Amino acid sequence: MNPRRVRAVVLRQFYLMRGSFSRILPVFVWIAVDMVLWGYLTRYLNAVAGARYNFVPALLGAVLLWDFLTRCVHGVTTTFLEDVWSRNFLNVFSSPLSVSEYVLGLVCSSVLTSTIGLCAMLVLASSLFGLSFAQFGLRLVPFVLVLFLFGIALGIFGCALVMRYGPAAEWFVWPIPPLVSPFAGVFYPVAVLPSWMRGISIVLPPSYVFESMRTILAGRSVSWSVLGASTLLALLYVLAAGWVFRYVHHRARETGLIARYSAENAG
Repeated sequence: MNPRRVRAVVLRQFYLMRGSFSRILPVFVWIAVDMVLWGYLTRYLNAVAGARYNFVPALLGAVLLWDFLTRCVHGVTTTFLEDVWSRNFLNVFSSPLSVSEYVLGLVCSSVLTSTIGLCAMLVLASSLFGLSFAQFGLRLVPFVLVLFLFGIALGIFGCALVMRYGPAAEWFVWPIPPLVSPFAGVFYPVAVLPSWMRGISIVLPPSYVFESMRTILAGRSVSWSVLGASTLLALLYVLAAGWVFRYVHHRARETGLIARYSAENAG
């Protein structure tokens, strides 16, 4: 593992974003739209419910955390797709760069972009709607960690899908977070789901995060062992996704499918 090669992957994405306002603006625009839309919805619900329940941490907090996971997914996949769109993917692996170094570079790029997005969301939500995570205390750390790890796993898996089925398969990537969200119980308890959906929720780390968040808001205590187990489960997803990406890359090289990403085959 050569840190300089990992840094090169991150620097490439940095230079792309620095030189293109159109790549930076949508990130903050969608963040602002989500925060304003859900923020005013929570204000309306608070006005209807009176003092009986505060929807700001329950709904707006859930939106913020789920948007953070989505940014983690897109942080990985967008960096990968930049190489696909520019027909540069084959050139990348004609260099000494290994698969592990490339994937780690994707992860580091996602760390930077998702952290910036999270900070922007926190500023908007706290300044406009008074959202505060102070009541969660140190339990917020495993919340963010679980969502980050699972988002990275989904992102790496999405990249493997594109590598396996070709550049047109990028349309498989964007719906991944919305498809997972109903099973993760982002806005409602998992208990309201039918049994077959609950069976899927059990193996999804984010479901434990949002269940724990609602438990804290209800004034009850959360088991640290549950949060630890969900973190371990999310880490296993990352390792599994990394293995899938390595396997798909190996098969693409063996079968020649990786040639689909060369500049000569453009068009």
